Amino acid sequence: LRFDEQVRVVVFKSEVKGVFCAGADLKERAKMDDAEVGEFVRRLRNLMDEIAALPVPTIAAIDGYALGGGLELALACDLRVAASSAKMGLIETTRGLLPGAGGTQRLPRCVGIGLAKELIFTGRQIDGEQAFSMGLVNHSVPQNNEGDAAYQRALTLAKEILPQAPFAVKMGKLAINKGMEVDIASGMAIEGMCYAQNIPTKDRQEGMAAFREKRPPQFTGK
Repeated sequence: LRFDEQVRVVVFKSEVKGVFCAGADLKERAKMDDAEVGEFVRRLRNLMDEIAALPVPTIAAIDGYALGGGLELALACDLRVAASSAKMGLIETTRGLLPGAGGTQRLPRCVGIGLAKELIFTGRQIDGEQAFSMGLVNHSVPQNNEGDAAYQRALTLAKEILPQAPFAVKMGKLAINKGMEVDIASGMAIEGMCYAQNIPTKDRQEGMAAFREKRPPQFTGK
C-alpha cells in the first residue's frame, strides 16, 4: 500500500460482525515465555508504527469491539468512525498488563493526558457516543441491520477525501504528524518544507487552472 500510487485512502474494517478487533489472544499469550512476549509486543508495536506511517489517510471503521491492541490499531489510523454501540477500551490493566503497541502514546495525543490516564488506569470500556464526546472518534453513527454502519460512514468520509489532490493530502498528513512531535517554530519549518515540495506539482497548477476556468479540478497525483 505504501508504494501503490493508485491508493489514496485506506479503510480498516473487520469481516467479523460485532468485532473490529478484540486484541491479543490471551490463551496464546499465556503459552509464551517472557522473551517471546517481549518479541511479540515489539513486532505488534512495529506494525502499528507502519500503519501510522502510511503516506495516505487511513480510517478505522469500528463496528464492534475494539479492545486492547484492537483500539491501538484504530489509534494508529488518522481518522476513526464508530457505531454508537461499539465498545472500545485499553483494557490491559485488567489483565495485569499495560498498553504496549502505542496506546500509552497515541491515546493522550488524541484525547488529552487526563482522560487517557483515566481510561488506561481503569481499563474502562466506552461506547461510540462516549468516544465521540471525548474526541476519540471523528464520528459516531447508529448501527444498522447489516452491522456495518461505521464502515458505510467511513466510505462516505473516504469519498470526500478522494477528489482532493493526492500529493497535497499526503504532504498535509506528513506536516501534521511531524509537526505534532516538535515545538511550533519547528513545526512551521516542517510545514514550509512540505509546502515547498507541493509547489512544483502538476496538481497545484491544475487546481489554479480549474479555479480560473470555474470547473472541477482533475487531479492526477503528479
